[in-house]
Parts: sequence; C-alpha cells; structure tokens
Amino acid sequence: MKKTYLGEFEELVLMIVGILGEEAYGNLIVKEIEIQQKRTVNLSAVHITLYRLEDKGFVKSKMGGVTSTRGGRRKRFFKISNAGFSILHEMQEQRIKLWKLIPQVSISGI
Repeated sequence: MKKTYLGEFEELVLMIVGILGEEAYGNLIVKEIEIQQKRTVNLSAVHITLYRLEDKGFVKSKMGGVTSTRGGRRKRFFKISNAGFSILHEMQEQRIKLWKLIPQVSISGI
C-alpha cells in the first residue's frame, strides 16, 4: 500500500475539521483558520483541499438541508474520519521526534 502524506495546508484544514466536529463547512473552516492562525485563506483553496482529503479518505462529507438564508443552496458538511485522526497523530509523533533531535542551543548566543 502506498504511503499517503499531507501537505502543510492539508494538515491545517484537517485539524480545523477535527476541531469543528460535524459542523465543519467551507466558510466556517476559513473563519476558524483566520481566528486560530491569524492567516487569511481562500475559500476555493479550502474546498479543493477538502475534496482532496475526502479522496484520500481523511474526511467524510454530507449535504445539509436547504435553507432560505442561503437562497435554497445546501451546505456540504465535513467530518474527520478515523484515518484522518490516525494520520494527524502519526504526523504529531513524527514532529515531536524531530523536535527532540534539535540541539539545545542558548538563544542568547545568537
């Protein structure tokens, strides 16, 4: 089986989906990234990333109901899958392992 890797933005979007739970949808994900990371992101980039994560099996989606506030359009809600949680934990472990390998250097010596 081929190993699947996540890019930095994919990881960020996947983490935000995990944080938001079953209420995660495009615009809310964009707002949460801006709040949590002080980073402006494009809604189209988030949608493309969500679909890519879904293709990889890291998120699942379902359509919400029709609402009059959205002009009859439905929201697509995303939820992190078990495989998504698994890869996030794996990436966290890899990062911790690498951080431990960085030599302890005095910052005042810079």
